[in-house]
Amino acid sequence: MISDRERRATTTAEREAQKVFKAVGAKEAMTDYAKAQKAFHDNRERLKAERLAREAEAANRTKAG
Repeated sequence: MISDRERRATTTAEREAQKVFKAVGAKEAMTDYAKAQKAFHDNRERLKAERLAREAEAANRTKAG
């Protein structure tokens, strides 16, 4: 069982390495989040432009027709 074993104390070097790896992991997660947000925003803007173009075309048809 785990409770039977003594837990080994981490060294200073191990703690520093854990801090660095944790920071890198968090940075990667934020860049993934930022990429997803940018893709969402770009897609939303594209769809908005397409919708406005359709609406303008429909308005021109009713005006001319």
